[in-house]
Amino acid sequence: MNGIKKVVCGISGGVDSSVAAMMLAKKGYEVVGVFMRNWDVTNEVGVCMADREAEDAERTCKHLDIRFQEVNFVKEYWNDVFSEFLSDYQNGFTPNPDILCNRHIKFHLFWDYALEKIGADAVATGHYARSSFGPFLENFQPQKNVKLLQAADSLKDQTFFLSQVHQKALQSTMFPLGKFTKDRVKRMAQESGMEFVASKKESMGICFIGSRDFKSFIKQYLDPTPGPFIDLGTGRVVGHHQGIHNYTIGQRCRIGGQLHRYYIAHKDQKTQEIKVVDDTDHPVLYTTSLTTGPMHWINALPPLLLSTGKLRCLFRFQHGYPLVPCTLTSIGHDQMEISIDIPQRALTPGQYAVLYMGEECLGSGRILLPGPSLYELGCDTHVWACL
Repeated sequence: MNGIKKVVCGISGGVDSSVAAMMLAKKGYEVVGVFMRNWDVTNEVGVCMADREAEDAERTCKHLDIRFQEVNFVKEYWNDVFSEFLSDYQNGFTPNPDILCNRHIKFHLFWDYALEKIGADAVATGHYARSSFGPFLENFQPQKNVKLLQAADSLKDQTFFLSQVHQKALQSTMFPLGKFTKDRVKRMAQESGMEFVASKKESMGICFIGSRDFKSFIKQYLDPTPGPFIDLGTGRVVGHHQGIHNYTIGQRCRIGGQLHRYYIAHKDQKTQEIKVVDDTDHPVLYTTSLTTGPMHWINALPPLLLSTGKLRCLFRFQHGYPLVPCTLTSIGHDQMEISIDIPQRALTPGQYAVLYMGEECLGSGRILLPGPSLYELGCDTHVWACL
């Protein structure tokens, strides 16, 4: 894409997208900074954080002397991301709204808006990821698929969250920050006079929850569905809760009047029963296999999987977790079975199994069902004594 002139850069009001826009401007592109308003509900102290972030995004664009505009995807975000988030929790799943947001909003609606409404030749974001076409699409080949590659900074790599993005969008997306560390990006912002974003506290967790307690947030949208906590080992009721949607597998739960620390082992959506164990490394929390729904392949279905029905690759189900060797097996009905070389703690339906081959992110599939736990396979002591 040597003819790239106009680039739309998603501007969030943070340091990463600000530095990405700065790098594009220095390259001589006609840069348009666009702020996506995806959530407009006030936080726990009555402040709409989107307003504050939009102000910082506009300030960045003024500082860089680039055009600024805002696009509103609140309705679409609610329908495609937040509604599914609520439905999943209500049904006992643990969703990942960041993956859904990238798939449905940032690399679909926003990408369409940039190319069709603004007339951009390419889109850029502040994600820590790399493209096989290069940070500025300098190696673009029109007849070739692009590969999504891990960022140089393994601690900040965000390919996990991009694992459901479609090939067409990636082919015209720039990732200027892919070879930089977070510290270097902050220094670049400071050196360019953007201390106002370099000094901002980095946002963590789910964007629409902010710093609020999850239970306090979710009860605004889902009604209580009381049920018992049951000790897995004794079968005894050890407490009561206000709904399985407040908990996820492996999470520590505080049960009034109990001396033990308890951890969520199993949730039953029909009965609202939650089985708990008093050991964070109890073997019931560990498994070495899982089943996924249809896989989304970023580049293409791996030829070896197509020809043999099996593939050795690398796996993770949480951002930042170490990559673990696994074997992927096609089992029909658009489902895959993944056998993992090292037992994984708290594999949970609704999360995503993200696959890698070397530095390439191959894609991901939604976890439908974890395999039998080590406890079910006969390990009834501390997990590491069974390995």
